[in-house]
Amino acid sequence: MSKIICSAAIRGAHKIVQQAEDKLKDAIAQKGKDHKVEFPNTGYFFPIILSMTGREVKTLEELLPVLEEAKTLLPEVPAEEHWLPYLGHTLDAGMATLFAEEIIEGCKYLIGPNPVEGIWLGAADDIILRERGIEFVDGTAPGFAAIVGGAPDADTAVRIARELQEKNLYVFMCDKGANGLRFAEQLDSKGVQLGWETRLVPFGDSISAAVYALGFANRAAMSFGAVKPGDFRRNLIYNKNRIFAFVMALGGGVSDEQYATAAGAINYGFPTITDADIPEILPTGVCTYEHVVSNITHDKIVEKSIEVRGLKVSVHKLDIPVSYGPAFEGERIRKDDMYVEFGGPKAHGFEFVTMREVGEIEDNKIEIIGPDLDEFEEGSSINIGIYIEVAGRKMQKDFEPILERQIHRFLGEAQGIFHMGQRHQIRHRISKDGFNSGLRLKHIGTILHAKFHDEYGAIVDKVQVTVKTKKEDVEKLIDEVQQAFVERDERMMGMSDETTNLFYSCSLCQSFAPTHVCIISPERSGLCGSVSWLDAKASYEITPTGPNQPIEKSSVVDESMGQWEGVNKFLSDASSRKFDKVSMYSMLVDPMTSCGCFECISVLLPMCNGIMTVHRDFTEMTPCGMKFSTLAGSVGGGQQTPGFVGHSKLFMASKKFISADGGLARLVWMPKELKEEMGEYIEGTAQELGLEDFLSKIADETICTTEEEILDHLQKVNHPALQLEALI
Repeated sequence: MSKIICSAAIRGAHKIVQQAEDKLKDAIAQKGKDHKVEFPNTGYFFPIILSMTGREVKTLEELLPVLEEAKTLLPEVPAEEHWLPYLGHTLDAGMATLFAEEIIEGCKYLIGPNPVEGIWLGAADDIILRERGIEFVDGTAPGFAAIVGGAPDADTAVRIARELQEKNLYVFMCDKGANGLRFAEQLDSKGVQLGWETRLVPFGDSISAAVYALGFANRAAMSFGAVKPGDFRRNLIYNKNRIFAFVMALGGGVSDEQYATAAGAINYGFPTITDADIPEILPTGVCTYEHVVSNITHDKIVEKSIEVRGLKVSVHKLDIPVSYGPAFEGERIRKDDMYVEFGGPKAHGFEFVTMREVGEIEDNKIEIIGPDLDEFEEGSSINIGIYIEVAGRKMQKDFEPILERQIHRFLGEAQGIFHMGQRHQIRHRISKDGFNSGLRLKHIGTILHAKFHDEYGAIVDKVQVTVKTKKEDVEKLIDEVQQAFVERDERMMGMSDETTNLFYSCSLCQSFAPTHVCIISPERSGLCGSVSWLDAKASYEITPTGPNQPIEKSSVVDESMGQWEGVNKFLSDASSRKFDKVSMYSMLVDPMTSCGCFECISVLLPMCNGIMTVHRDFTEMTPCGMKFSTLAGSVGGGQQTPGFVGHSKLFMASKKFISADGGLARLVWMPKELKEEMGEYIEGTAQELGLEDFLSKIADETICTTEEEILDHLQKVNHPALQLEALI
């Protein structure tokens, strides 16, 4: 072990704790001890402090004992001739550093400099946590690279960033290197899109902004892993085993403060890999493998980082001239950056998947009928028909819309393609950079052929793609595909829970909520909103041993509650005997468990004889006295909580929605944004149930925000919940 690293880290920790003390004194002098302090729009307060100590810091005064705790963790700076052959003191110094850096960043929001300025994004709010955090636990994002400093030049920075994106990793950035350069600024100078959508996230220009990356990992543990605040041991173990992250230090040197922050990251099992010529810490211990690895060249540093962290990355190289991966799905191509547009308001367009017999099509036949991209003028709106024919021994008509829905992801993950819409309402764009790199229409076929085989090979044996760009050809096919869409919708609408004896499970989230299992029926999709009954059926056909398993309902236990013997037995087995009953249609009696991925949470409002429903994008206080993030902590983690239930947005429009408790008529409050999004669906179901002008009777935050105010509103509009039997 290197005494140089230990000494530098401890020196850096002393410096940062002193900076935190000075910053906190300034903030108290300017604002007063009782002034509110927070990272905006989060229920996790200061997440590192919360997860490690259990302290819910709300005011500047409440940061004072945290500062004192950081000081107690500080060891003396060892003399050059005296050092200890273990990491204990260095790790303590690292944790003191992280506490101090959260104090510094929190005070910046009050007295400046503002953490959110220019390209710098500051702390991630809970909406981003819910949208992005799940990717770290379901495998969509295998991990993140926390980059400190800058590459030797901007072109090298772009190459490193692209390589990390292609491996589906998030890239969190802060501070400058010994060369005075910042990685995020280098990317920005080359016109690279930064932000959560592209997985290139610039947190802040100083080293203290590194706590936003580590804090994100803590919040993922508390939100998705059901780790309780203050349970520091379980938090650190969860991060080591679940959040595969590493620090990449660039710029040819490492400052004392950067050493100290890296020591904090080592507590989580996150190693540091650097281009600098610094001493290494190679023995294993806290991290899976080495702790600090140095002198890595820039063409090898991504590969080495993945090796040292023990990451398992699955990448299938496509024969296309642009980069490919989930990081590019969030890419936005603005008009000035656009080469051409498909469909949209000025042209016709569609994408369509249809089933054929195995002998009717030729695998990997990709036809372009009409002009290719280089035959159109820059800025053109192009008529396009993407007609995909698939065949397979296990292929079924019901799988067509499931495969079709994947086109958005498959094409959107190609750098230089922006995909929006589906069916015959599409608007896609090709960027100038993509076109100049050689991107052409045949590559759309290449992507779709490869990805359908890669992800749906169990049901798809052949994929044939035809792309048409002549207006008359596209218009001839639109009637055919529209009729197919109508027939599909009618087939789906005819399905109900009563017409099938098979439900399906989804256990994908058991990696972080071991006792949770979704029960999916035709009238109740998975609580994340992304898995319907047909999706689960297709998934089972594709991977019979996968997370979606068939459940025979068997004999009825309670039809009104939605309980069957087979479903209860499956739940008992799948939850390791934690639960033995589930009511598909009740939130009061044996409700379904929740993991943390729900789109919405419904909560009993006793005074109103009804319920409120809130979606994850709503950050304000709700009428039940809790924000969404607090509710999620109460409901998530595989718990069964009577009076609370997580569910998808679409379930609200089901006639089975809490039907055992009074159904849709119980809904008395929801955020305006959710009401507008789901209004048409809710009103349609309400009319079927005989609830006249129902949507207008539901309160939202523009009408009232407390339970007392809601009750007053319900009485004024004669809401049907008031005429129902008392809930409790």
